[in-house]
Amino acid sequence: MAAPSSGRVPDFFLVGHQKCGTTALHLMLGQHPRIFMPAVKEPRFFATDLRSRFAQADAGAGAGPAAPAGRPTTLEGYMALYAAAAPGQLAGDASATYLRSKAAAAGIAEVQPGARIVAVFREPASYLRSLHLQLLQSNVEDERDLRRALELETMRRDGRRIPAHSHHPEALMYSEHVRYTEQLERFHAAFPREQVLALIYEDFKRDNMATFEQILRFLDLDLDDAERAIAAIEPVRTRPVRESRSATLHRMVARVRLAGRAPERVGPLARAAAAMVPAAMRSPEFSNRWRRAVYAEQRAPDELLMRELRVRFRPQVEAFGSYIGRDLVDLWGYAQDA
Repeated sequence: MAAPSSGRVPDFFLVGHQKCGTTALHLMLGQHPRIFMPAVKEPRFFATDLRSRFAQADAGAGAGPAAPAGRPTTLEGYMALYAAAAPGQLAGDASATYLRSKAAAAGIAEVQPGARIVAVFREPASYLRSLHLQLLQSNVEDERDLRRALELETMRRDGRRIPAHSHHPEALMYSEHVRYTEQLERFHAAFPREQVLALIYEDFKRDNMATFEQILRFLDLDLDDAERAIAAIEPVRTRPVRESRSATLHRMVARVRLAGRAPERVGPLARAAAAMVPAAMRSPEFSNRWRRAVYAEQRAPDELLMRELRVRFRPQVEAFGSYIGRDLVDLWGYAQDA
């Protein structure tokens, strides 16, 4: 990937993980007067190895690369996301997949070697539970039981038992998501360590504003400006993922919505269903009633499974804590499950 001869590329990258406060941080950073965040959250441009399998199929068929939700697939298209950034603003890219991607760190460094990297990590057991719920909601996953979904990883690694509608099957490799040391090492290999900031989600959850100010200092924003901005910026807490009461209804709704956005991705039945939805059913009032009927609040976690996961991932937590110089075993409550 050649560096652009002109144009704007981001100055910093918020690289994830999913369900680790990246959406809230994206919204908070976007409120700062000296920061520009594009309308397209998670451009994912540099995670070339994690592009949708449907986009990859299109490219292989000669139709040209495709990207959902306006995500760019060319450097020119990517740079266009930042065309509105003022000269005095820092431009940022918040893409959670960059941390898991094996290509993103090197790709970013090639185009923007002076970039600042902000990586966010979360206690593995609670992270995987939250991720599983998110993948169910986004129709990447169809196994509603987390224990069974984890057990399916071996089969799925061989290409078996992957949902037909799953556009990101590599996301179903749950253990790959929590290889924290390996993920951070990729960015340390591509950038000087002083350009990489590793944050812990639980710190952000406990004190939004302290973490936000830490990021501002890392980005070398003037402290006086930062203090004035913090006074006007509202902390953001995103809502937890809700569980579907019916997987069938949830998938049906998702297919109809997809038919409206990208009809080429669905069959004629879904397109016909989308066309037949009356205007009254598109109203916010109906949508709210429908969500209450189809979705429920999260159930309490399976504590036995959570303990098993803490035992399983303790060696990785110890290694990662040693790597970043923090006692994560104590912070994340892994000592009690020794």
